[in-house]
Amino acid sequence: MASDRMISLGFGKYARADRIFALEPLVGDDRGGGRRTKVWVEGVGDPIVASRTEVTILRDMGQESAVDASLVDEAIDLAARLAAAVDAGRVDLSDLGRRARRILAATTAPEGATEHTLFDG
Repeated sequence: MASDRMISLGFGKYARADRIFALEPLVGDDRGGGRRTKVWVEGVGDPIVASRTEVTILRDMGQESAVDASLVDEAIDLAARLAAAVDAGRVDLSDLGRRARRILAATTAPEGATEHTLFDG
């Protein structure tokens, strides 16, 4: 990663990729109105609120492996919950659907990718 590479945080805000040291996705009532992620930048006292997801910011920073590992962990957790729910005979499709949509929303398609390549490849 180039040390002077600027990353768009949305809302017209940018930060140098090598100065970003933490990302926190906003959830619940904190999220909305374009607010997606808190971004901590070296030298800035308070986190910057970004309109882009942590996954998108990480990808822009060249951290695809961090993104992929996180999403795989969430997908494995979802699969484990589904298996346990089936074994117990108590499948809550609303809950599982909500979790699956959250995982899917956390992904962003690389340029030129299709739905087929995202889910089959």
